[in-house]
Amino acid sequence: MSPTRRRDLPPPSTGPSEKDVLLGSLDYLRACMAAKVEGVPEPQVRTPGVPSGTNLLGLVNHLAHVERSLFLGEQVTDWQATFAAAPGDTVDDVLAAYRDAAARANTVVRAASDLTVTVARPASRPKGPSLRWALTHMIEETGRHAGHADILRELLDGTTGR
Repeated sequence: MSPTRRRDLPPPSTGPSEKDVLLGSLDYLRACMAAKVEGVPEPQVRTPGVPSGTNLLGLVNHLAHVERSLFLGEQVTDWQATFAAAPGDTVDDVLAAYRDAAARANTVVRAASDLTVTVARPASRPKGPSLRWALTHMIEETGRHAGHADILRELLDGTTGR
């Protein structure tokens, strides 16, 4: 396949509040992450690009779990397992689950009175961190994995850019 270049998008303009800036930055990274998976056929979307087994679809699946755990209090018992999508899940299934998790997380964020409120945690865990910390961590987590996805996508078909 000949390499393609996606148009690089600049970071978003966001609203005036700290919450607007954090959520705008996170939504931007979420869109970048989803774009890396769109258009990649099976089985390439599941093809590990490195010895650890990391693959594009697994990264999106993992991020959906992180979103649900961090903002919705979902219990995850095996984080390593989240790096692989179920064999029967299509790209569309995984992307839909990721987008749903992000939308539900955004609902929680928008409903919060301020960034010092704590996020949900499973009953088995102590009090959760502040929403400010959760947003900052999710930006870091998504940005890190979007960088991994950049490399994996380029290795698969030469596509670069956000």
